[in-house]
Amino acid sequence: MLKEERQAYILHQVNLHNKVLSSHLSEQMQVSEDTIRRDLHELAQDGKVTKVYGGAISNSFHVGITSKDVYSVEEKKAIALKAIQLVQDGMFVFTTGGTTIIELAKLLPKELQATFITPSLPAALEYSNHPNLEVVIVGDRISKNSKLSIGGEAVKKIQSIQADICFLGVNAIDIAKGLTDNDFGVVEIKRTMIDHSKKVIALSISEKINTSEQLKVCAVDEIDMLITELPPDAEILQPYVKKGIKVM
Repeated sequence: MLKEERQAYILHQVNLHNKVLSSHLSEQMQVSEDTIRRDLHELAQDGKVTKVYGGAISNSFHVGITSKDVYSVEEKKAIALKAIQLVQDGMFVFTTGGTTIIELAKLLPKELQATFITPSLPAALEYSNHPNLEVVIVGDRISKNSKLSIGGEAVKKIQSIQADICFLGVNAIDIAKGLTDNDFGVVEIKRTMIDHSKKVIALSISEKINTSEQLKVCAVDEIDMLITELPPDAEILQPYVKKGIKVM
C-alpha cells in the first residue's frame, strides 16, 4: 500500500470512528506501528487529524466545531430528526457524546421541556442553549480524546438516575460482535447508561454498521432500537430486524 493510500485509509477511519489506535491500524493494514505513527504525524502536521497518545482523533471533537466540519453531517442530521420524535415532555434522557448527538441537540424543538443528562461537554454546552431543557452534566475527570467525563464519580451519578431513554452514540456496530468502542472509560459510561435506562436507542450512520472496535459495549440485543439515515427496509438493517430490534 502506497503512503497516499495508507493516509487516505487512516483519515477515513478517523472520520468514521472519531478515534483510531496505531496498534489497530497496524493490524488492519499489515504495516509496522512506526509506519503508522509517521503517517499520523504527517496528517497532524497537515491539520487533518489531532494526534494523541497511541493514535489520533478527529478534528470534529474540538468544542465549537461547525457542522460543515463534521463527517457525514447530512446523514447525522437525518438520524437526529428521527430521534427527536421519540422525546416527550417530562422525560429524563441520557445521551453520550459524539457528533450525531450534537446534531440531535441542535434540532430539539424549542418548546420541549425535558431533562437531559450527559457526560459530554460539547453536548451539555449545546443543551444549555435550549430555552426549556434542564441540563445535568455528570462529572469526573475529562477524557481529552472524547470530550467526555469518565471515571467513578460520573458512573456513580449515572447509577443514581433511571432514565426514560438513552441515546447512544455508536462507534461501531456488528450483529455478532455487538456495539464496540476503543476507549475503556467511554465503554464504562455507555455500559452504565444502558443498565439505567428504560429504553436504549443506538444512533449510527450506516457506514458504521458491520464494523467493530476492540472493546465491547454490549450485545446488539441489549438495544431496543437502531436509528440510521436509511429507510427501515434497507437490506443492511434486516439482520437487526430479525434480532428483534426496531429500526427507524
